[in-house]
Amino acid sequence: MAKSNQLLLSLAILAIVIVELSWLPLSHSAAKKPAGAARKEDIPYIKCQVCQKLASQLYHQVQSKRDEISPKKVSEYHVIEITENVCNLKKQEADWILKIDIVEKGDKLELVEQDSEGQCGSECKTIERACQEVLGYYDTDVAEYLYTNKPQLDSLVNFICKDLTKACSSKPPPVPKDRIPGEPFVAKSAKEAEMERLMKSMEGMPGAPGMKMYSREELMNQKFGNEDAEDDEDDDDVTDFPSNLGKVLREKESKKYDWKEKITKGVVDAGEKLKGHADRVSHRIRQWWKSKKANSNKGSKSGKTEL
Repeated sequence: MAKSNQLLLSLAILAIVIVELSWLPLSHSAAKKPAGAARKEDIPYIKCQVCQKLASQLYHQVQSKRDEISPKKVSEYHVIEITENVCNLKKQEADWILKIDIVEKGDKLELVEQDSEGQCGSECKTIERACQEVLGYYDTDVAEYLYTNKPQLDSLVNFICKDLTKACSSKPPPVPKDRIPGEPFVAKSAKEAEMERLMKSMEGMPGAPGMKMYSREELMNQKFGNEDAEDDEDDDDVTDFPSNLGKVLREKESKKYDWKEKITKGVVDAGEKLKGHADRVSHRIRQWWKSKKANSNKGSKSGKTEL
């Protein structure tokens, strides 16, 4: 029953996300985002700065976890999870990377923190790659040090960036004069940033594996599975929900159909079918338990009679 409720919640949130995104101006949602791979050649110039910011993030995220669930309840597993995810842009723990811009200053590159998250282009991926190279196979050692010693920030920076990884053991080399500048920092809208955080938080929930965001234009042209397939019973109806969604969205564009109402109805219908399925399973379990209990009572009475 709990899994059914969780799946229904996932579907409801998915519908809300799609509705919210669809109300963004089409010109905004269809705008091209900065693209590109990590510039590995830039890593030596920013490695020490990335290490320092990485250490700061580890320190503050562990502190936040202790404030959230109390210091005594923070286990080594919690610390390891933060350490493993802090350099992975697919995880919330790495959202700090999205706020950093690589700025050219003379023969140096400087990491400048912005007030809001930006679109993830080559610079974002370069910082992620540098973070992964710094932490490397030391994530377990760092997690153990954090959990066991509970160090202050300065001590943690020295441990990670000087003692363990040597990322700040020497000054970075000067940047070549012919280096091609990186792309400008493009801030996300508050709504887009919130939607991405929501999608990340839903990762791993039942019914929401590998979810991604679509722009309004993509939704209108997207085919989610076989739209001509007939609806199956119970859980199959939930699986087919996205295909119905794609069809509904296209009808809205061509016939001015009220697809928002249709989505809501689809979520409610899916919920009702899930509830019905859960009730049937629950009923069968109760019947089985009563039957087992009755047989057990008969066996005990029969044993007493023989005695």
